[in-house]
Amino acid sequence: MKRFNKKDLFTIPNLLSYLRILLIPVFCWMYLHAQTQQDYLWAAGVVLVSSITDLFDGMIARKFHQVTELGKVLDPVADKLTHAALTFCLATRYPLLWALLALMAVKEGYMAWMGLHFLKQGKMLDGAMWFGKVCTAVLFAGLFCLFVFYRMSAVTANILILVMMALMLFTLCRYIPVFRKMKSS
Repeated sequence: MKRFNKKDLFTIPNLLSYLRILLIPVFCWMYLHAQTQQDYLWAAGVVLVSSITDLFDGMIARKFHQVTELGKVLDPVADKLTHAALTFCLATRYPLLWALLALMAVKEGYMAWMGLHFLKQGKMLDGAMWFGKVCTAVLFAGLFCLFVFYRMSAVTANILILVMMALMLFTLCRYIPVFRKMKSS
């Protein structure tokens, strides 16, 4: 089984992931207390900073050979926590997002359960699959649109939410055979 190395705690990519996690309560508080268009845009700005750090942590890790076992876990955890927090905040405005949050809990619960199961056997997924990356990007883009365009019509918002839910369900269905294959190997 691969182990985390103490020196890996403070690589630049991992520091960026820590920052993303620390920004979660900031944008949640800003969004939930927003009263003006400018307040919503400031909250969206914090989310944008978070997403930029997500983009750069992987690029920096690969370019400067700072890919770590900790980073392989920390980056997706920061992604999932950010998505869940955004979804929770937005669900106060768009009720269908509670269903997306429930689906997210099922998908991520399954992924975590299977990941831990295989980790005990010394196996790990070697990074996200293409469909997982697409799901993450579309989910973030959709949530960001709902965040920025906070006056979006309910119909448009619900269509966007349903698209995100369909893609998340598709991704879950695609990961099931991946874990079955790991089980047989």
